[in-house]
Amino acid sequence: MTPNELKKACLALHGAVEDFPFGSEASVFKVAGKVFAITRLAAEPLAVSLKSDPELALSLRAAHAAVRPGYHLNKRHWNTVTIDGSLSRRMVVEMIEDSYDLVVKSLTRAQRAALEG
Repeated sequence: MTPNELKKACLALHGAVEDFPFGSEASVFKVAGKVFAITRLAAEPLAVSLKSDPELALSLRAAHAAVRPGYHLNKRHWNTVTIDGSLSRRMVVEMIEDSYDLVVKSLTRAQRAALEG
């Protein structure tokens, strides 16, 4: 997965926007103002931090060397995924979608309705 493909996968989700609250190098992808992905698209190797269910986060870390506790994030709820080819593109996209879904699920009813409307 290339940096452009990563960005497209994040922005393909309904209501997703790219923001730069930490400076121009860190792309932060949000839905309804809540973060679901953080990456430095110019970084080598490319990596993305994604929200995860705590139990799933642990099992992903145990099963894949490219998945580790979230860098500078709550390690219970966030994983940092190195995109080095060891994980399929489909798996990375599914982790992005899961992160997005967790954030949408945490929104208020009014926020979800506004997102859907």
